Amino acid sequence: MDSFVIANGERVAVKLPCTIEEFLLERNFFPKGVVVEHNGEAVSPSEFKKRIINEGDKLEIVKVVAGG
Repeated sequence: MDSFVIANGERVAVKLPCTIEEFLLERNFFPKGVVVEHNGEAVSPSEFKKRIINEGDKLEIVKVVAGG
């Protein structure tokens, strides 16, 4: 049975337990190409494999864009 988190303001189904990295890859985000805030706290990319997402958590995911 799926659980839900809020990602970028939208309710999203997710199979838990799940790490941030697993969540990103499931949704075709390249982990090194995004900045993630988990429950209001910025998360270092080195923590994506360790940080567990729980039911009802809030994620803000922003793609990093290079250019000038």
